[in-house]
Amino acid sequence: MKCAPGVILPLFLLLPGWAQDQPPVSGASPAPAAPPVTPVLENNGKPMVLPFHCTDQDIQWAGLTCSENNPCAVYLELASLAVQGAKIIVAGNIHTAAVTLYTALLVSEDSGHTWTVAPGPIRGAGLDHTQFLDGETAWVSGLMLFPLPQDPFLLLSTDGGKTWRQRPVSNESHPGAIQQFFFSSRTEGQLIVDRGPAEKTDRYERYESSDGGESWTILEENTKPLRLAQTDAPPADWRLRADSATQSYRLERRQGTRWTDVAAFAVKIGVCSPEQQEPEPVR
Repeated sequence: MKCAPGVILPLFLLLPGWAQDQPPVSGASPAPAAPPVTPVLENNGKPMVLPFHCTDQDIQWAGLTCSENNPCAVYLELASLAVQGAKIIVAGNIHTAAVTLYTALLVSEDSGHTWTVAPGPIRGAGLDHTQFLDGETAWVSGLMLFPLPQDPFLLLSTDGGKTWRQRPVSNESHPGAIQQFFFSSRTEGQLIVDRGPAEKTDRYERYESSDGGESWTILEENTKPLRLAQTDAPPADWRLRADSATQSYRLERRQGTRWTDVAAFAVKIGVCSPEQQEPEPVR
């Protein structure tokens, strides 16, 4: 397989850094395996390249017509951000020109100097809205985009973005996307789902949760758009901006009347191309 220069491999937990296997001491229980190393991006002022490795399985799943001579470019799209003190979350998706491949979720705990890639990207899904309630509690909304927009969900974190768990809005397969969500506390939240123009019954739904988004109960259905009384507005002094000159998303913070760079993420992060097979040894 070929990858763009500077691409760090790979995205998933297929990473080096596991503890070296040591022979167990006689009579002692073997030591537990070390957790996988989380990919870390160092901010050196240049656009950072999100780690990504496209496999043959990804190409087959997405129905891509990529070849070694004509690889499919892979791009990062960032849709939202949330800030709480020195902690920053940016969320979006990884996609080709034809299909969304995976979610993308990055977290910084030091005001953007270093970034960790959240483990467990979700295939065929994208992330959009974010809320950071306090230094530990955060939510990110998303939906499955392949083959059609459906099955909206939330990602929940209670440890400042170190780990995330996925929770569906509905227990049944459900068309549509989360338009808005808002948590007034660590437990109490509401959201609005738009089921899309093809829906022949009530298109809009309002849900509530009393357990931090672990489960949801529908409160209202309507043919007319619904709005939440409270929403978590994007931070006024922060923004994500697509910059065509550097082919990157720039995370910026307002200081007085000027916007200053905090971090930048490259748009193009790699390619999908069939992996080359090792030749069979001659016997």
